[in-house]
Amino acid sequence: MPMPQVPFDDRGLAYGDGVFETVLLRAGVPVLWDYHYARLLLGCQRLNIPLPSMEQLVATWQSPSRAELEILKLILTRGSGGRGYATPDSSQPRLLSRRTPFVVNADRWHEGVNVRICQLRLGHQPLLAGIKHLNRLENVLARQEWSDPDIAEGLLGDADGWLVEATSMNVFWQQAGVLFTPPLSQCGVAGTLRAALLDHGVVQEAPIALNAIREVDRLWVANSVQGAWPVNRLLSETGVVLKSWSLTGQDRLQAIGHDLLGYSPTSR
Repeated sequence: MPMPQVPFDDRGLAYGDGVFETVLLRAGVPVLWDYHYARLLLGCQRLNIPLPSMEQLVATWQSPSRAELEILKLILTRGSGGRGYATPDSSQPRLLSRRTPFVVNADRWHEGVNVRICQLRLGHQPLLAGIKHLNRLENVLARQEWSDPDIAEGLLGDADGWLVEATSMNVFWQQAGVLFTPPLSQCGVAGTLRAALLDHGVVQEAPIALNAIREVDRLWVANSVQGAWPVNRLLSETGVVLKSWSLTGQDRLQAIGHDLLGYSPTSR
C-alpha cells in the first residue's frame, strides 16, 4: 500500500506544528488507549488543532492485525495553509498513520541496561511540557551524543540541573522503598505508562537533581512500548561509570508496569 504524500506546505513538515502518538497494539487492540487519547487531546488543545473524530482514530487500527504485537504511529499536523508562522483561519488537520510489526527486547527486562547522562540540557516551555509535539530536536541532538550499542538510553536534565526524562523514555527511581518519577511541568514528555503508574498510585512525582541520581537505590527507564528496563550502570557524559546497581530482589515497578501493558513476566 503506498504511503500518503505530505505536501510541501504541510505545517507539521515546515514547523513541527502537530503532535504524534506511538501506540502498542496487541492483537490489533491499542494498549493504554485512554491515556494516549488523553495526551492527544491535551496536545490538540495546547496547539489549538482540531481533534480528529474517534471514528477517524479507530480506523487507523481496524484493519486485520499482521502480528501479535505492532506499533501504531499516529501523526497529526495542523495541515496546510497560513502565512509564515500565522495559522490559517480554518485548519484542516492531516492525520497520518502507520502500523509495523514489533518484537519486544525482553533481554533488557531481565538483564538490565546501561544509561549515560547527556550533555544537552532541555529548555523550559510549560505550554509544550508533557505533550508529544512534533518538534523533538532536543531529543534528536541528545541521541547523537553516543553510538555505543551497549548504552541503551541517555538521561536528560533541564537548564537548572533537574532530571527530566530519557531521550525516548521516562525515568523512575526507588529510594527507601518508595518509587518516584520527575515532575514534567516545565519540559519533557509525559508518557502513557508513566500516567497509568501515577493513576494506580505505584509511583509519585518528586524532583531530583541530575547529579544525585547515583545516590538512588534503584533506577529504571520505561515507556508504553518497551516496558521497564532496570538500569545496571550509570555513566557520565564522558563515559565514566558513576554507579552500578544489582538487579536482585523483587522488581515492583516492572511487575506492575508490565501487567498494565500485558507483558508476561517470563517472556523472552
